[in-house]
Amino acid sequence: MPGFEVFGEEEKREILDVLETGVLFRYEFAEQRKGVYKVAEFEKRFAKYCGAAYAQAVSSGTAALRVAMAALGISPGDEVITQGFTFVATWEAILESGAIPVFTDVDETLTMDPEDLEQKITPRTRAIIPVHMLGAPAPIDEIVAVADRHGIPVIEDTAQACGGTFNGRRLGTFGAMGIFSFDPVKTITTGEGGMVVTNDEALYLNCSEYHDHGHDHNPVLERGLEGRRFIGFNYRMGELQGAIGLAQLAKLDAIIAEQRKHKAAIKAALEEVEGVSFREIPHPEGDTATFLAFFLPDGETTRKFNGVLSDEKAGAIYFKNNTWHFYPKWEHLHGGLTLCKTGWPFKKNVRGEDLNFSPSSLPKSEEIFDRLLVYPVPIKMSDDRLKTIVAAIEKAAGSQVRV
Repeated sequence: MPGFEVFGEEEKREILDVLETGVLFRYEFAEQRKGVYKVAEFEKRFAKYCGAAYAQAVSSGTAALRVAMAALGISPGDEVITQGFTFVATWEAILESGAIPVFTDVDETLTMDPEDLEQKITPRTRAIIPVHMLGAPAPIDEIVAVADRHGIPVIEDTAQACGGTFNGRRLGTFGAMGIFSFDPVKTITTGEGGMVVTNDEALYLNCSEYHDHGHDHNPVLERGLEGRRFIGFNYRMGELQGAIGLAQLAKLDAIIAEQRKHKAAIKAALEEVEGVSFREIPHPEGDTATFLAFFLPDGETTRKFNGVLSDEKAGAIYFKNNTWHFYPKWEHLHGGLTLCKTGWPFKKNVRGEDLNFSPSSLPKSEEIFDRLLVYPVPIKMSDDRLKTIVAAIEKAAGSQVRV
């Protein structure tokens, strides 16, 4: 990871197709574009890759979440459950819809704990957003089963696991909708961009219209003369992003294959270290291998181990201190910090209540993250870099590690 590691002639050719038409907008200008519709083609190919009936390209993964919730009719005061280990965009989009985020613990899959999910459902729950974190699948079968028992739709946040599978089926296709991100550090990237996939035609049409100011895209009418079923907003993807997406999507399986090879090499070294255990992955064959997550016996050991790795220029991520992905570190959420002078969305919401999020409300996650270290796995890794990592692991363990 990420996809920019393999930028090449393929991306250049797709971009030149767009520049030769002079049309950067995904709609209109049929005569000038001469049949070149990169975003539409990206949507078609992405849907086919995922095994989904429909795909809607948007301007970011965050926008994909917002559009998906709008399509489902998520409303102010509704509750939407997600997990306490995710990028802040997941709950930002919930708040932006006027809904209230409810957070579950994660377990050693580093994804939503199905048992805690069951406990967090209330009569106000209107959607569940599990996140396939760090490239590997959540126990999506268990999560969907819980959701189905309660009649609640699932939106899969697949921003970090594009190309992953569960029991041979693409992630993002188990719930009512799945969302993806193509930002600068994702497995495939368009710089900015996202996608919503679904098998439900009505939800797709809601996404299509909402993301484009409500345009109903009537093919027999000139743009600007169509009708509108509801208000929308602007979350469109541009043709340059669509062009890059086409080239990157064609490389996705090869990217994952390289990551799996490099992850296996690093993992082999860690397997020799006494006391190291690895993240539980519900369906290992579906892992995209963008990250390698492992545990040590306790927090003190973990921090000392990573200190040596860092000294040897092979430090891992200690997510317990990460301020963008781990619930206890989201001080702006806990403090209700907002630019709105009224305090919205934290003060006197639609229920007339103040929202309060305690940083200590997910103790199970705290204990797990105390012992967790994570290596990002590159698409390209030299033999020298692998040797540096292995040597650092050997030194941190204080024993010989077989290569």
